[in-house]
Amino acid sequence: AIVVGGGLGGMSAANTVVENGGRTVLVDKSSFCGGNSTKATSGINGAETKAQKDAGVDDSIELFTSDTLKGGAKKPELVKILCGNSGADVDWLVEKFNLDLSLLARLGGHSAPRTHRGKERFPGMTITYALIQMLEKIAERTDKARIITKARAHRLLMNSAGVCVGLVYEKGGLDFQEHGPVILATGGFGADFTQNSLLAQYRPDLMHLPTTNGE
Repeated sequence: AIVVGGGLGGMSAANTVVENGGRTVLVDKSSFCGGNSTKATSGINGAETKAQKDAGVDDSIELFTSDTLKGGAKKPELVKILCGNSGADVDWLVEKFNLDLSLLARLGGHSAPRTHRGKERFPGMTITYALIQMLEKIAERTDKARIITKARAHRLLMNSAGVCVGLVYEKGGLDFQEHGPVILATGGFGADFTQNSLLAQYRPDLMHLPTTNGE
């Protein structure tokens, strides 16, 4: 699979592909991976995790789902996936990447302590770098993974049936193609300050503001 974006979402996808016996190519427009995920300072939310059970925290997927919908989430089908998978996702990070996420906090909008972190000051950086390092090791030792930085994906390749079969990315002024299923993990468009961006189109009043999204 071809993964676009080297933040926590993209790195999770790429590592999962390899874990299940596949091969992956990850492309990121920046000179290094990590994205906005490395700047997160609170932790990662999960319900019904092993850390919660060990700490005697009474939480549920249903409660997490309810809290998220009350918080203003507009797509219940995505909330169901986000919250339903959250506990297993946190446990996966702990077990597969040897991360300490045993410290729990109850943050705003949550009905239970479900924000997980370790003792480090910047949990987003700690979590994301662990996944980057794992994928880098796989790329160095095997042909199961490749990481391509300074590569801007700009076109999806479609077949005659309208199915996405790859993408085109630009690197060093040249276009390259990769073929296979594509996973988009590019985050938002908050750092796209070009005149034809979605930001310019829908929220031009925000164009002058700085963002952590991007380099």
